[in-house]
Amino acid sequence: MRRDAYDGGVIVGLDHVQVAAPPGGEDEARRFYGGTLGLEEIAKPPLLAARGGVWFRAGAHELHVGVEQEFAPARKAHPAFAVADLEALAARIGDVAWPDPAEIPGVRRFHCHDPFGNRLEFVEA
Repeated sequence: MRRDAYDGGVIVGLDHVQVAAPPGGEDEARRFYGGTLGLEEIAKPPLLAARGGVWFRAGAHELHVGVEQEFAPARKAHPAFAVADLEALAARIGDVAWPDPAEIPGVRRFHCHDPFGNRLEFVEA
């Protein structure tokens, strides 16, 4: 369907992506996402803060780490972060990073797991 054929409700971008963590994982999320990756932690709205979890900002976008009682890590589904210096980030992450053998023309990338086992991707054009 053509874009101009829609009657409103056009998606204009992404607001946030959420990954899951087990109960009590907030401090580890802060260490990894805030410390290792350098994302800015942002306050959750008070009514949502009672649910646990922690939110971060990456540029104009947000990453939400939500608590799941029946937690299972996402092994295939994943967010991909745009990175300005892939080597520096890989060095900061350390031995959990691995290069991706599948090539995408004009893109360098690697994947790793967060402390909870969720898959993450990092790309540099």
